[in-house]
Amino acid sequence: SSRQALEQARAAVDELDDMRAMVKRLEEENTELRRQARHAEKEQRSLCSQAEGLQEERLLTESQGLQEQIQAQAARMASLEVSIGHGGRCWGCA
Repeated sequence: SSRQALEQARAAVDELDDMRAMVKRLEEENTELRRQARHAEKEQRSLCSQAEGLQEERLLTESQGLQEQIQAQAARMASLEVSIGHGGRCWGCA
């Protein structure tokens, strides 16, 4: 019976060692997953910042285009007002 108890104790020690090794592997995996999550969060913040910058750039470009259209329309209106002031004759017309 003491031999059986010794074998059971050895089996328990082996099982405990296996569990310790598994816990260590799981802790290492957990550490790596946390590192990857922090990296992904940092990358997400960077991408959001880039997206905001691109949106601002697009809005600025659209705004500049609209301002150019407004200026062109204002010049056209001024030209029409001048032609109306000269008896309705358009200077460039035959």
